[in-house]
Amino acid sequence: MSGGARPAGLPDGGLSNSARVYLRPVGLVGGDAAAAMVAAGSARPLAGGPLAFTGCEVCIRDAGRIDRVAVSLSALDRWAERIGGRVEARVALLLDRISGPRADQDGRPYDRPRLMGIINATPDSFSDGGAYLDPAAAVAQGAALVAAGADILDVGGESTRPGATPVPLDEEIARILPVIEGLAARDDLRGTQLSIDTRHAPVMRVALSAGARIINDISALTWDADSLDVAAASDAAIVLMHMRGEPATMNLAPVYEDVALDVFDYLEARLEACIAAGIERRRLIADPGIGFGKRAPQNLAVLRSLALYHGLGVPLLLGASRKGLGDPGSERATPRQRLPSSLGAAMHALGQGVQILRVHDVAETRQIATLWERLNGPEARPDA
Repeated sequence: MSGGARPAGLPDGGLSNSARVYLRPVGLVGGDAAAAMVAAGSARPLAGGPLAFTGCEVCIRDAGRIDRVAVSLSALDRWAERIGGRVEARVALLLDRISGPRADQDGRPYDRPRLMGIINATPDSFSDGGAYLDPAAAVAQGAALVAAGADILDVGGESTRPGATPVPLDEEIARILPVIEGLAARDDLRGTQLSIDTRHAPVMRVALSAGARIINDISALTWDADSLDVAAASDAAIVLMHMRGEPATMNLAPVYEDVALDVFDYLEARLEACIAAGIERRRLIADPGIGFGKRAPQNLAVLRSLALYHGLGVPLLLGASRKGLGDPGSERATPRQRLPSSLGAAMHALGQGVQILRVHDVAETRQIATLWERLNGPEARPDA
């Protein structure tokens, strides 16, 4: 066993059998410094890079108490080895998940930020309801989003904004089917992945047959009893989102013990359920669900903790576009007036290693993503 005192603040044993350990990467660095520190052994890659992390905030939930202590990687290793047993195994598992490279369902690495452009084929979505209800308008919008820099197009036929009511299945299918068929038929959109934003298994089946390659389910495959089987039988990527409650009532009074950790626990359980059902981990993506069963303080807590969710071992998707994120001015603004805070959230998410951003304003977000890549990739000489 390695020597040395335990890091201050971390328990030297005494954890119950039900204690849960979480790791949030901290000390994030990018550019040449990240590569050099990984090579020197003083940092580990974050989800394969280009960022690296030099330490972790260790979160321990035990007997109704939650403790958080930030430590270096070497101190974390010493503590885990000293405690041993399942704690040591849990730390090793989380570090491997946090560090491991990410790729999509076709094996293509997430070596640059990917943008998922939103197409709401609905009359009542919170931001642009009605603008793309006509299939021709929706297909034209999809082409425009790809021209602006979208890698994925996410088509939805049911609004799931706070307070929304369900849509009949035949109506949801009638809204999305001509849009997905129209997008799949365009030569200029070849190579663009199509995603279906739905919680209903029959809609998933129709969309997959029409050319969708991603299922984006706000209920993490729990709303429809058949959705897990549909997902398992496909070769699609699956976005599992955290939502507490249902759209009609989810934001009235959501309560958590610790929102960041509660979201992690839910998503980890859903990932395990999907893997048990035969869905390979390589096809799974996690979304912490900003605005879904979370009010402003809870949204901010999740945003602050985004790096925590790399411990799930899958790519991360964030959908914060045009949402009120806690600032009083933003809360009073219309969704279209929230572009500045949306871009701020996008830059923050990229700085936490998030691989996919689901956005309305693709051109503006692509500028942010390109700048972020230049700042955090290999550094060019100023005189080059």
